[in-house]
Amino acid sequence: MSAFLPLLDSSGVELLDALNRLGPIIIRPDQSALLPTPHHPIFLLDQHPRVSSAEIIDWLDAGAEKVIIPLSLASSVTNVVPAERLILLLDVGSVSAVSDRIRNGVSGVVLKTATVDTDLISSISTFFSETPIYLLCDSSTPASVQEIRAVTRVGATLIIPSSDLTLQPTSKTQLNVADAVLAIVTSDRPDNLFPTVVSDQTGKTMGLVYSSVESVRESIITGVGFYHSRKHGLWRKGETSGAIQDVISIRLDCDSDCLEYRVVQHGVGFCHLNRPSCFGPINGLTALEHTLKSRLDSAPAGSYTKRLFDEPELLRSKIMEEADELCRATEPEDVAFEAADLIYFALTKCVAAGVSIADIENSLDKKAKKISRRPGNAKPQWSKLSSAPSKDEVSFGNGPIRMRTFDLSSVTPNQRAELLRRPVLKSEEMINKVKPIVNQVRNNGDKALLELTAKFDKAQLTSTVVFPPFPPETMQIHTDVRKAIDIAYANIRKFHEAQMDRTTLVVETMPGVVCSRFARPIARVGLYVPGGTAILPSTALMLGVPAQVAGCKEIVLATPPQADGSISPEVMYVARLVGATAILKAGGAQAIAALAYGTETVPKVDKIFGPGNQWVTAAKMLVQNDTDALVSIDMPAGPSEVLVIADSTANPAFVAADLLSQAEHGVDSQVVLVAVDLTAEHLASIEKELDQQANALDRVDIVRESIAKSIIVKVSSIQEAIAFSNDYAPEHLILQIENARDKIELIQNAGSVFVGPYTPESCGDYASGTNHTLPTNGYARQFSGVNTQAYQKHITSQEITASGLEGLGPTVATLADCEGLQAHANAVRIRLNVSN
Repeated sequence: MSAFLPLLDSSGVELLDALNRLGPIIIRPDQSALLPTPHHPIFLLDQHPRVSSAEIIDWLDAGAEKVIIPLSLASSVTNVVPAERLILLLDVGSVSAVSDRIRNGVSGVVLKTATVDTDLISSISTFFSETPIYLLCDSSTPASVQEIRAVTRVGATLIIPSSDLTLQPTSKTQLNVADAVLAIVTSDRPDNLFPTVVSDQTGKTMGLVYSSVESVRESIITGVGFYHSRKHGLWRKGETSGAIQDVISIRLDCDSDCLEYRVVQHGVGFCHLNRPSCFGPINGLTALEHTLKSRLDSAPAGSYTKRLFDEPELLRSKIMEEADELCRATEPEDVAFEAADLIYFALTKCVAAGVSIADIENSLDKKAKKISRRPGNAKPQWSKLSSAPSKDEVSFGNGPIRMRTFDLSSVTPNQRAELLRRPVLKSEEMINKVKPIVNQVRNNGDKALLELTAKFDKAQLTSTVVFPPFPPETMQIHTDVRKAIDIAYANIRKFHEAQMDRTTLVVETMPGVVCSRFARPIARVGLYVPGGTAILPSTALMLGVPAQVAGCKEIVLATPPQADGSISPEVMYVARLVGATAILKAGGAQAIAALAYGTETVPKVDKIFGPGNQWVTAAKMLVQNDTDALVSIDMPAGPSEVLVIADSTANPAFVAADLLSQAEHGVDSQVVLVAVDLTAEHLASIEKELDQQANALDRVDIVRESIAKSIIVKVSSIQEAIAFSNDYAPEHLILQIENARDKIELIQNAGSVFVGPYTPESCGDYASGTNHTLPTNGYARQFSGVNTQAYQKHITSQEITASGLEGLGPTVATLADCEGLQAHANAVRIRLNVSN
């Protein structure tokens, strides 16, 4: 039960943090970026009368608790969106217009009134039966404790604008949040204390304490567990022991005579006996989580749990082994036994990654609230149609490294569509994860960058940016590497200079009317060069050279620092070559945020280029949709991918090498071989080469995993192969086929094409001259790879003579009159009158 619901109309950070601990906040959709995270707001659509039911479902899927809709939307939304997720917004005079269908299609009513009228609320409550009523008063005076109690007594809830609330003592203009929360709380104790149940994040009871008005106020304001000791008064939990609590939520029970605090407990535990709970030992999953967390910190060397934490491949193998055992189990006791084993290993992975049971439960809750659902079909590697590798091959690194094979002539249309799918990229989920990081950098600038770099990159820095001239000692590289970079730079520059748009397009569309278009460089660009599992001076070249050629005035290169705080000398050398005006020593979402918003030392940019992991991609998508950032991005990105079309002329060793050169990028790389009428012997030769070459690589563990998820598609003709490739729209397309050059005209969708047996993808990645920053995940259907014109913008102009206006003006005035834009027409007619 809630004493009130807050409506966001101001955005003080401390107040919002406090309100976030008390339950949902009502917001308008364009305010969602202001909220603390995680949060599940209630969207108010009083200013969005034309929103579609699809948009409402998207908001609810993204985490909104409910949506408040005006009566004008109700007929099109109810029975499409579940009633429990909708609240109806009504003026007093509109109550009689509500049909039974609409009344049954919502789970609450927000009543807009001028004053608190309890008789009116009672009569409307009768009309809406047991539907909750919320009161939104359009009053110039702030809400009071007395009004909260009066509205609650008639079974309704008062909505209070956040501007009427404060963390300071209640005044004539604002109501203290704690006073509002406790307005309806009653106590049957002579000391007026409130029984308070303290639970952990998952709802496990830790103990019973007592709260006072003062302690509740302190907990709301600080987010720290404060209670009231019957002996010593105000009591900050853990002040002496260090076992403090972060308060996640404060709730009232159904009778408003008891509180529940959900907390994150630090230190030895809640109980004075150094246990998590005052009610005895914990058990089940919570006990296992506590044990694994303690073992993560202090497991003895050589212990099995220590091995699991230190050997990711062993842990991965055990998870897959136990999942297989669970799938095979049939008897109830066997299912329980194998499920327990799987949960143990899965929770070990979670603890190693810093994921708690509460995080898992939050994810489950979010999924349960989703309205739109995917079909839920198995991915190709796990579906019945796949010839999946055996458990031994995938889990334990034994057996040959091989792809899965499909014959396009024997698959159904649905199965063909599955072959074209990439792994689902959970963009919405990732954006929610990066939003706190982006907001932290946006609000705290360099301080946040330094903290996040220490946290994620394990590098302790004193400054975030390096400006030229760059110290020579930071660019000391081997002579052979320097020569290779210089050659690559020259080739890439030559090709990208040829792409430069230097001419002005001039067209006289009719006599006296001249239209022009000319190019200008984007002034400030940010180039993201990933760190991760490899040093990538090639990416710095691919992003920096076209920026330099286009004439961008500021080139800010961002890349994660090494553990000692330095940038790899190869990347530093390239930064000098391409004329970088600053180097940001940061990676991930925090680097993207710094480029988008700027900090005290990091220059803000106008466009961000460069590949990255899911965190980087999500951050780029987030900032490009924020009008405050005023930044664009090059393209959406996903895992690297290659599609090779091979016919009987293809050299098996070449084909295998091309597939592996992409598979080694990461475990999520996508590798596809389209085999054109190949014999079983020829296909076997390719698979044999693939296995032999893979096992000779240092990154064989990565390859083993990515290849296991990759596919061979057998087709009967070149036309069928290219049709499949065009549907797949690969990042890299390699043509190892007869007369490959003649087939280029058939290619409709691809990031870059590699033609003939002696054109490996590696050359395009490094030094042939084309750019290797390319659209992935099927975006080659609508995006180009990075090129010089991506760093330019085009401006149009027009010049009209007096006689030209005489010819064009009447047309313009007629169209303006048609659209009802009188001033537009007048701007033409006033000139025509002068000239006449």
